[in-house]
Amino acid sequence: MSAQATDVGVNRATRGLFAVADTPEKMLALGEEGLIAHIRTIGLYRNKARHVMKLSQRLIDDFGGEVPSSRAALQSLPGVGRKTANVVLNMWWGMPAQAVDTHIFRVGNRTGIAAGKSVEAVERAIEDHVPAEYQRHAHHWLILHGRYICKARKPACGACPIADLCPYEDKTA
Repeated sequence: MSAQATDVGVNRATRGLFAVADTPEKMLALGEEGLIAHIRTIGLYRNKARHVMKLSQRLIDDFGGEVPSSRAALQSLPGVGRKTANVVLNMWWGMPAQAVDTHIFRVGNRTGIAAGKSVEAVERAIEDHVPAEYQRHAHHWLILHGRYICKARKPACGACPIADLCPYEDKTA
């Protein structure tokens, strides 16, 4: 549900939703209009509601109501792309999957930690360059660094804890 919405907005909208519908069966019982009532405040809510209904039905029909543990199976679900699949693998299944968003893409390329011209290339570079023991949390750290320090328009290079290792030329000095 995060596309075209902030984490704060999604968390606010889904808090009440998951209190009443925390399984695919309960989500289907709620129905599309019932779901819309909970998520109306987030962008693209009608499409998201439609996808969640289809996803819930597929979870029941094809996966016994359980969240699958493979990227391919997750991406076969309505509304689930590579980034969402990687978030689920990481957060639900505890796998070291890298959910590359715009922040990670920017930080990876600016710092050289994970350079690449595509999301997949940056994902592979993180897997290749980040030691195994840090893989599980690497994308969280990189997202936060990109959100609060290595910002798109005004990077805070002067406050950056890795400035001495970073090849990016400070544009804000």
